[in-house]
Amino acid sequence: MGNKKNKNSEYTKQSEHARNNEETGETQNEETPVESQNQMIIDTGIVATNAKHSIHCLTVIGQIEGHYILPPQNKTTKYEHIIPALVAIEQDPDIEGLLIILNTVGGDVEAGLAISELIAGMKKPTVSIVVGGGHSIGVPLAVSAKKSFIVPSATMTIHPVRMNGLLLGIPQTLSYFDRMQERIINFVTKNSGISASRFKELMMKKDELVMDVGSVVDGDTAVKEGLIDSLGGLSDAVQCLYDMIENEDGEKRTAGKKKNIKKQSQKSRTVKNIVPSEIDEQRAVSLLNMICSGDVVYENGKFELAND
Repeated sequence: MGNKKNKNSEYTKQSEHARNNEETGETQNEETPVESQNQMIIDTGIVATNAKHSIHCLTVIGQIEGHYILPPQNKTTKYEHIIPALVAIEQDPDIEGLLIILNTVGGDVEAGLAISELIAGMKKPTVSIVVGGGHSIGVPLAVSAKKSFIVPSATMTIHPVRMNGLLLGIPQTLSYFDRMQERIINFVTKNSGISASRFKELMMKKDELVMDVGSVVDGDTAVKEGLIDSLGGLSDAVQCLYDMIENEDGEKRTAGKKKNIKKQSQKSRTVKNIVPSEIDEQRAVSLLNMICSGDVVYENGKFELAND
């Protein structure tokens, strides 16, 4: 009997513990909305659910991590995270536009160019804004959006391609560097207002960087050089993105109306039933039947067979 009592008491304790866990769970569920909203910001980048338009905020911060893992103390942006996110944003019908916020020191050249090319190839409205800095490979990332902004206090460093580690001092290595540099120059000049010669000049400028050749341009200079489209802050970038979304919607509606008008005009042409006076009654009836069925149309003063 004593054993049964112990078992019953243990069962009672377990039941009470389970009830306590359920009550704790209910308390945690009450806190879930705030936590889920924070997690949504981290996972999706959508920071406002009741905004005028649904936009995705993509942050490119720290160092762009490429094929090699950087030390854990480095703040990095991993390209294997950004690339699938861009694909998801392009496919998601609920996301109307993309806002890219950059504060990066640069990093892996090929990873940065890969992300830049994907952003440049998106159909959805894209706007970038440089805050803090958009250095090195951050320059192609900044110009990859359809419209680019920079705050007055931000800077951008333009310098030649560099590589760390063991290098072979042979002509092929220098040729490889030169070709990689040309890829960057071509992309930047294609997606901004700066010329290739001026960009190279800024890239090879001496006596400005302590340990390297190149240039550091602030926000105002970047706009004057044609590297960045406009000087402005967050509200300017968001408003520009809203305008692009609304203009795109307006163009789609206009295109739809034109398409409907064209269809209606083609339909009205096929049912035209003008019968010349030269033909007899039997032929007129037969011709009217063909017109009504759409097999014959009347154009330029004569009847013609309709094209399929």
